[in-house]
Amino acid sequence: MEYRQTDGRMQRSERTRASIVQAHAELLREGVLKPTAALIAERAGVSRRTLWSNFRDMESLLGATVEYWFRTDDELRTEIEPGAPLEDRIVRFCAERERRLVNIAPAARAAVLGEPDYEALRASRHGHIARVRSDVQKTFAPELAASTAPEVLIDSLTAATSWNCWSLMFDDHGYPAERCRHIMETTVRALLEG
Repeated sequence: MEYRQTDGRMQRSERTRASIVQAHAELLREGVLKPTAALIAERAGVSRRTLWSNFRDMESLLGATVEYWFRTDDELRTEIEPGAPLEDRIVRFCAERERRLVNIAPAARAAVLGEPDYEALRASRHGHIARVRSDVQKTFAPELAASTAPEVLIDSLTAATSWNCWSLMFDDHGYPAERCRHIMETTVRALLEG
């Protein structure tokens, strides 16, 4: 009987933690870039005490929220066959980057504000950069193998398809996502065909 009670408590705790993380993510999606613990708790339908009994501090809450964003990013990732024609790979790669960047935008905007104070946010940025770099290396392996300066090409493609570049077009210039993707495609094409 004790096992069932413990198991039930663990399941309730996991549901509570998930609802807190979901509330945090929803607030970020709504443009609340620095939600307070009180606001997150209210949105999750729990007390601040419950929030802090599930997460020991803001760093651990941010770490859990970062994991949530990585999971949503995983759901949007697809395999692009490196043997497909280059133009097909460019179009598919940039379309996928658009979906993923639009998805991660709320978290990325908030992370910029919090990175100086929280290791979880700095680690998240490094993790996303590593993903883009890995995706570039897999998708454009034939062109990288033929390049006389593959590391420079990897860095250039990573920069051109990064959140920073996307944010410049999407947030700073206010371009629609379709135009941002077209700019990305043009840049990637120029780098690979040049």
